[in-house]
Amino acid sequence: MNELAKLNKLLHHWMEHNDEHAETYKEWSEKASRWGKDDLSAILLKLCNETKKLNGLFEEALRKL
Repeated sequence: MNELAKLNKLLHHWMEHNDEHAETYKEWSEKASRWGKDDLSAILLKLCNETKKLNGLFEEALRKL
């Protein structure tokens, strides 16, 4: 496998892994909200949203390949 093909696979893997992290942050945000930790919940939800935004950069990198 050449280096560009390897990078293509890595970018797809990183994007999928990124989605998994975002969902974990969202789950913990919901838990924190149930515990009455609204400030913490808001930060975790922001982490989720910002992490999802990174997928746009992964997609852009894939288009550049």
